[in-house]
Amino acid sequence: MRGTASLAAQPEQLIDNPGLDEDVLSGVLSSIRLSGSLQFCFMPAGNWQTDDTPAFDKGESGAGVMPFHIMVEGTCWLKMPGRHVDLAAGDIVAFPFGTGHQLGHGNGGLTINPTTLLPPKPWREIPILHHGEGPSPLRLLCGYLQCDAMDFRPLRKALPMLLHMKTEGSSEMHWLRATIAQIVAEVDRPRTGGLSMLERLTEIIFIELLRHEILASGTGSVGWLAALADPSLARCLALIHDDTGRDWSVESLARTAGLSRSTLAERFETVLGTSPMRYVRDWRLYLASVALRTSGRTIAAIGHDACYGTEAAFNRAFSRAYGAPPATWRQQARSNSR
Repeated sequence: MRGTASLAAQPEQLIDNPGLDEDVLSGVLSSIRLSGSLQFCFMPAGNWQTDDTPAFDKGESGAGVMPFHIMVEGTCWLKMPGRHVDLAAGDIVAFPFGTGHQLGHGNGGLTINPTTLLPPKPWREIPILHHGEGPSPLRLLCGYLQCDAMDFRPLRKALPMLLHMKTEGSSEMHWLRATIAQIVAEVDRPRTGGLSMLERLTEIIFIELLRHEILASGTGSVGWLAALADPSLARCLALIHDDTGRDWSVESLARTAGLSRSTLAERFETVLGTSPMRYVRDWRLYLASVALRTSGRTIAAIGHDACYGTEAAFNRAFSRAYGAPPATWRQQARSNSR
């Protein structure tokens, strides 16, 4: 996904990580892109609670659509299966798998679904929803992120049900608090291009949520995020992502990582649960899925870019990975995105 390199040029704090190779981390994060978002401002008063209906669950065949909430002012609680979290101003939460959850304040409040209060689209500016009577001590920025990269299995397997980050009380998070303040300013004082600005600002916040999860994973964990915290594996992943069409081999990857073939294979298996060449295959097929969903190119051309010599070979490999032939998957994915 070389067209997404702009994400590598985010604020300096995004890549200021002394424990990792900055260029490697930026290069890997540049492959993660949000293809769209929906946002609104929710300002309830009194006691209330939302229902827990999962939002926009498109299953395995479509791009991941995940709810998020940014607590701008006040406090509230969050409930989901097995979790109860108290949220305060500056907290950011996202649900990578659209997990059903409830937000609320106090006990015994009226159950509401804010999305049913939204005006019909298209919107010229972000809707501001009020609920209850009297002044609202609480302000939430809510919405849904559509992330193409959720079709990439290693990333999807690595993410938890809930991403939660606090920004208050940390000097390192001052830039993120400023980003949230800019979002609020765009909501309160709508200007031309404001919706596009909100999408880009939200994209930055989501990238930082992932970066926070990467750092929390540490080198002793397993999964894709833990691999990014391993300098040798991160370097391999960055090379694979940057030059997808190269004729990679375990030997060439091991050489660039400064490891023996056996050590590299063992590290991939231990941390990622796969082999280097299976990872190469999975990344190529993921990029093929993005091309199928977002372009009008022929299946043969997309298969060629994924390094398959024939369309039939590409069809077989894609069907094994995604559960449907490329033509069928393309039709389903586009139908889900409408």
